[in-house]
Amino acid sequence: MAISRKYGRTYHYPFSPGTTSDDRIAADYWLAVQQIPAIIHTEKLDGENNCLSRYGVFARSHAAPTTSPWTESLRRYWQLIKNELGDLEIFLENLYAIHSIEYGKIDHHFYVFAVREQDRWLSWEETVFYAGMIDLPVVPVVAEVANTADKQIFEQSLITAAQGSGAFEPRDAISGTPTTMEGIVTRNVNGYPVSAFAENVFKYVRKGHVKTDEHWTRNWKRAPLNLERR
Repeated sequence: MAISRKYGRTYHYPFSPGTTSDDRIAADYWLAVQQIPAIIHTEKLDGENNCLSRYGVFARSHAAPTTSPWTESLRRYWQLIKNELGDLEIFLENLYAIHSIEYGKIDHHFYVFAVREQDRWLSWEETVFYAGMIDLPVVPVVAEVANTADKQIFEQSLITAAQGSGAFEPRDAISGTPTTMEGIVTRNVNGYPVSAFAENVFKYVRKGHVKTDEHWTRNWKRAPLNLERR
């Protein structure tokens, strides 16, 4: 039995070009979005989904704490804060190992994108607060959007935003050429129940994102930080 619940599966927008055969599509996303007073678009970073809880550091599976070599520094950090977490579960993008995108301008390896407390996902404001409490940055915010009645404008603005390079100068990990951000994750600015995850979080991923010929874990490299590059 798993020690904790893993992060929910995020459904793609119907117009997300980076879907694969096993991805799920939020065909009726617009009905859900219309019920949300305000949403926030954050940059989807190309890292590993990790979770910090009082029980340990978890990767995508929460059956047992991870022991991967690219989480070694994160596990050492967890030792310093584990007694402060209580019922909080901190979800973050771990950029320590390079996947399909290499970032040329990151100041940290770990970027928080969500916080869960028992049966509730906390608001973005609370997420930023708790990330600051444990001295971790949050994922870059692309835009905050008030509820709009125009579906076409909503979709086009999201697609346009996703064509940008994002906050960290992404490059193709194989060719080294500059590229656009991996995608955008949309979430309700407010908190919501864990059971309502699929109606409050959506993603847009660019086409052809994964370009590595073999799984990145077989021959991974550490991502250099901005200070090291200078």
